[in-house]
Amino acid sequence: MQATVNIFLKEGILDPQGRAIARSLGDLGFSEVNDVRVGKQILLEIDETDPARCASAWPHVRDVAVKHCDRRLQHRHR
Repeated sequence: MQATVNIFLKEGILDPQGRAIARSLGDLGFSEVNDVRVGKQILLEIDETDPARCASAWPHVRDVAVKHCDRRLQHRHR
């Protein structure tokens, strides 16, 4: 079973990579692209192959992933 964690900067935080890509796409003629956000993706591989057990384990896996992401990956402003 896989769990996917997508990490992006919070709304309102400057994304210079995204801005540069959007500008480059505009220069290439893709004028319909008005915003690009760059992030990271983490794939978690869970040792479970039985579909029934995957379905019952998924809420727990999701809760654990969310808890760890909130605690460790969140961009915090003070």
